[in-house]
Amino acid sequence: MQAPFAVRLKRALGLSVALLGLVVAACATVTVDSAPEVKQKVVAERSQARWQALMKGDLDAAYAFLSPASKKATPLAVYVKTLKPGMWRDVKVDKVDCEAELCKVQLAVTYDAKMMKGITTPIWESWIIEDGSAWYVYR
Repeated sequence: MQAPFAVRLKRALGLSVALLGLVVAACATVTVDSAPEVKQKVVAERSQARWQALMKGDLDAAYAFLSPASKKATPLAVYVKTLKPGMWRDVKVDKVDCEAELCKVQLAVTYDAKMMKGITTPIWESWIIEDGSAWYVYR
């Protein structure tokens, strides 16, 4: 007996979603041997995504971008206590330079202080390519 149409459709959709997930994961994979343009693109996207999480106040999501070594050195509870969400207004990735597994990202971060609004400051971040992805190195 053949399964009802709704069951077959559900299975097909589930398989499609799983396949799409694999394709996206494969596209996001980056290694030390990846082309410089690939490293720069992946690091820029991940840096931007981390800052979007920070601006939304989603510190758990921002913490997920930390390198495994950074997470070992800084537990989530400590990381959360060091940040003051709500002050950042905008971020723009200006430049990404990669050498082997280390990438330096220059950002323009706009934030509000008590007496001044809309201050834009250049910030440099370090990212490491490890285990198929790029990870933020937290200081």
